[in-house]
Amino acid sequence: MKNTELNILLITSDQQHYNTLGIENPKIHTPNLDRLCKEGTRFSRAYCPNPTCTPTRATLLTGLMPSQHGAWTLGTKLQEHLPTLPGLLSQQGYYTGLVGKAHFQPLRGNERYPSIEKHPELRNLDFWREFKGDWYGFNRVETARMHADEGHVGGHYAIWMEEKGFKNWADYFQEPDQMSDERRKNYTHEDPRKWDLPDEMHYTTWTGERTVALMDEAQDADKPFMIWSSFHDPHPPYIVSEPWASMYDPHDMEPGGYTPGEHQRNPDHFRYSVQEHHPDYWQEACRDQGAIHGSGFQGGYDREALKKDMACYYGMVSFMDKEIGRILDALDERGLTETTLVVFTTDHGHFLGQHGLTQKAIHHYEDLLKVPYIVRYPGQVPAGGVSSDLQNLVDLPRTFLSAAGMEPPIHIQGIDQSPSWQGKGAVRQASITENHHGYTRFHMNTLVTQRYKLTVHSDSDQGELFDLEADPNELKNLWDDSAYQDLKRDLLLQYARTRMNEEPIQMPRLFGA
Repeated sequence: MKNTELNILLITSDQQHYNTLGIENPKIHTPNLDRLCKEGTRFSRAYCPNPTCTPTRATLLTGLMPSQHGAWTLGTKLQEHLPTLPGLLSQQGYYTGLVGKAHFQPLRGNERYPSIEKHPELRNLDFWREFKGDWYGFNRVETARMHADEGHVGGHYAIWMEEKGFKNWADYFQEPDQMSDERRKNYTHEDPRKWDLPDEMHYTTWTGERTVALMDEAQDADKPFMIWSSFHDPHPPYIVSEPWASMYDPHDMEPGGYTPGEHQRNPDHFRYSVQEHHPDYWQEACRDQGAIHGSGFQGGYDREALKKDMACYYGMVSFMDKEIGRILDALDERGLTETTLVVFTTDHGHFLGQHGLTQKAIHHYEDLLKVPYIVRYPGQVPAGGVSSDLQNLVDLPRTFLSAAGMEPPIHIQGIDQSPSWQGKGAVRQASITENHHGYTRFHMNTLVTQRYKLTVHSDSDQGELFDLEADPNELKNLWDDSAYQDLKRDLLLQYARTRMNEEPIQMPRLFGA
């Protein structure tokens, strides 16, 4: 699968549940993602390296797990000196571009760890007019930081709106560093979920349009391209422009649910998230940990409100799908389809009521760790295929480099998935998801095999062990079950060996001593 003139197009969403593809879920309309599935292979067992944004996005850039690249949790920064996939490809003559969400840096910075993804830089449009790259190896960058109507709006997206004549764009967004009562409602399952921002001025439209523009720039430069088209949605807040806000009837939605008593065998934070209201537990557990996403009591959310959230979430996905169609059509129109490797995925999953949960980060169910994952490369990747071969997003940089005919650097982690993508059989026997979310609490690693899932916690003897074949909904934790202690021991050994086998090597051994 090696081709030195190969184009690489990575399309990602943000926080998308794996079951939001129309080809497997008739309640959602995604004709263009379905088209990708029919023209390529859909992998049903793909996992994120971390269930939050920055750590996984940094892994997609570097080919390193979060424990190795240093952006270990939200609110951290990927250091600019690290080698990256676009940087390596650029050195070989590739045009490399990023359009959309980056989130490689935090909303705060200091002298030691500066950030440009923060205020006042975000709304300093003169800065962004000059800032077009090089950044993390991308020759060309067009980025923006907000979700929905957050006050973090700005960057190249705001410039694009002004160039379209939409000078009053700021009226449609919150003030910087403010969360109004109305916006807070959109995070907490209250109306409104309809945004008066015209959809032609929405950042989803911007991402689709500018991705095509960067493809054209690469063609004008007569270079193969690696472009990351990074859509912001369907990450909450649950608010989107029409007609997408009204595309789905909430009464038709079927959110996940909580099975009474299901968290009784789980680690404490599961029970106190859903079954029992225990604010003292969360106050102590989160003390001195930084912001813990997914903490606090999530039980008791109104199911009708959750249906409205889900309808809005589906609308966000369908809007994105429309713009993905624009990109795929552009490849066809420019004669690039046959020479472009396209991968669609997301950074991590999302809870829409499953297990009684509505927030990401610290509950390692399939809803959060498993991701949609589609690969299309005509003549190389089987069309219409569905594979259960294990994939991890850390594998993408190594596999992209291999496909482009390049020898991956010795330090890169991950596995070359080319044989799996070509339908020749699985190459990964197990996948690990890291999550060092707080400094000392909510630090967990999950091992996933074809059948089992094991989660180990750094500060507790509690853990999770699920038989995904016998218990696909993960309702019966076998961690303390006496009949499964031999299996737990074997999986713990497999976890240790998997970690050791995937340790990065920073340089070759030059001599015996």
